Amino acid sequence: MERLAAAAILALLTGTAAGHHGWSSYDADKTITLTGTITEASYTYPHATIKLQTPDKTWDAVLAPPSRMSSRGLPSEALKVGASATVEGFPSRREAGEMGPSALR
Repeated sequence: MERLAAAAILALLTGTAAGHHGWSSYDADKTITLTGTITEASYTYPHATIKLQTPDKTWDAVLAPPSRMSSRGLPSEALKVGASATVEGFPSRREAGEMGPSALR
């Protein structure tokens, strides 16, 4: 599990939400950390995504493109529905309940 967490962090740290959303749609001044259960996962382009059920609500987390995640050791099998995850990142300025993660553990 520690190897998975390390791979996830490496895969996500370099501009995860910079793609079609652009950094301007995320509030980099407000770092949030969420822990919950993955209820949905998509490992497709332009970005992989997960839905993370927290005690308060369900969040949409926009991850790195699959090629970046795979090349850094985070295969699609790592994003399993039912798995517990902690995601750190920035809330969207446009979409309530969406975030651009900077790390996934």
